[in-house]
Order: sequence, then structure tokens, then C-alpha cells
Amino acid sequence: MNDSTTLSGSLLREVARLYTRAQRVVADCCRTSNTQCILLTELGRSGPLPLSELGQRLSLEKSWVSRAVDGLVKRGWATKELNPLDARSWLVTLTDDGEDQVRELNQTLDSHAEQLLGSLSERDRKAVETSLLMLLKALREDSAATCCLPAPERKELKC
Repeated sequence: MNDSTTLSGSLLREVARLYTRAQRVVADCCRTSNTQCILLTELGRSGPLPLSELGQRLSLEKSWVSRAVDGLVKRGWATKELNPLDARSWLVTLTDDGEDQVRELNQTLDSHAEQLLGSLSERDRKAVETSLLMLLKALREDSAATCCLPAPERKELKC
């Protein structure tokens, strides 16, 4: 590995760390835990999921996911019912209020991203967008980034 690759890796990790931190601060509008926000957005992206698959996708312990889902259920943002395809598991589904929360959260996070990118010149914004599209394509082809997704969803991720 050369110095340029090391610098790029370090830079990417630092950008991801700071952006994630900023998004968590901005997402505080959700008035819930980070774990619940992450679950909301994943369910908003994927639709209903078995509790175990939700934990696998997010690389979270089953007990953490279960407690966070119970919190979403108490708030009226999700339901947890026996999975009709597997009676040994629970199916987690967003309610209409939960979907409203996801829309509000996504709007807030998108506005933050627009504000952040708006501080760049038009030329730099285009360069960042091009770079992000290339990075997204690489991540969608990276087995570590897609390891916890079911095979059909991994195929759908291609750019």
C-alpha cells in the first residue's frame, strides 16, 4: 500500500466519522435513540423485516434490536407481530406514524447534506458528486458492505 492509498483511507474514514456525527446531531429531531433512528431508516428503506434480519443488516446484537424495536412499538412507530412465514420469529413493520417519522428524518438529513454541499463551489460540488457516485458503485460491489443483505437485494444494488 502506498502513501496515497493510506492517506485516502484515512481521509475517507475521517469524512465518514464526521459526517455520521453531524447527521446524528441533526437527526436529534427524531427525539429518539440513535439505534431507533437507524432502525427507522432501515425499515423505511427495506419495508417489513424479521427482527433477526434487521439486526443482521445493521450488525447489531439481537437484544439491542429487540429493545429498540420495543421502543418504536411503544411510540406507535412500528408493529411487531409473529412472522407469517416463520412462526419462530417476529416481523417488524413501520406504522403510518413511523413512515411519517422516516420521511421527516430523511428530509432533515437531506437538508443538512444540501446545506453542507451548498458551501462548496458549483465545480467542487460536481466533483464531489462524481466521486460519491464512484464510491457508491465500489461499495455496492464490495462484499463487506453488502454481506448482511439477502442475495436478491445485493443484486438490486448495482448502479
